[in-house]
Amino acid sequence: MNLAAAEQIELEIRRLLQRKRPVLVAIDGRCAAGKTTLAEELRELCGCGVVHMDHFFLRPEQRTEERLNTPGGNVDRERVLQEVLLPLSREEEVSYRPYDCKLQALKEAVQVVPGPVTVIEGAYACHPSLREYYDLKVFLTVEKEEQLRRIRRRNGPEAAIQFRERWIPLEERYFAACKVADCCDLRFETHGEK
Repeated sequence: MNLAAAEQIELEIRRLLQRKRPVLVAIDGRCAAGKTTLAEELRELCGCGVVHMDHFFLRPEQRTEERLNTPGGNVDRERVLQEVLLPLSREEEVSYRPYDCKLQALKEAVQVVPGPVTVIEGAYACHPSLREYYDLKVFLTVEKEEQLRRIRRRNGPEAAIQFRERWIPLEERYFAACKVADCCDLRFETHGEK
């Protein structure tokens, strides 16, 4: 990730902290655009907590045709709201069980201690039902060929096919229908190695 982007976001976070606490930051965007990397850079710069939207993908019993046909419907946004955003907005400790896509099960609970800043990173973080809880919304994009190269490197060639045929189209439909990039305060395009 471009360190300049992290530093620009950190500057905006510092401005927000002068007016309010806690500050909740969303990082949404295309898969393999560097959302997790950026969140980790912000953790190092600001000491913020980080919650990953990947922990909230739908469990098998939730994956109805109706739900999956709804833009942004393949994430358990109701659980994100109840278990993460509402407690953080009240400066309460967060406890949730991450969903493990490989195991198709919920794992042991993790705790997030409320601090001055928490970042919620991942695709679908800026879903319309969640966005009012954020003080700063960031959108990351990446050129399609670079995106697929990163996915192949990160997940392997077989997974890259599934991303290209299933997950990327679902994300793109969500971005278009929910006007995600337009609702964000800051937008960055990532380039090169991730």
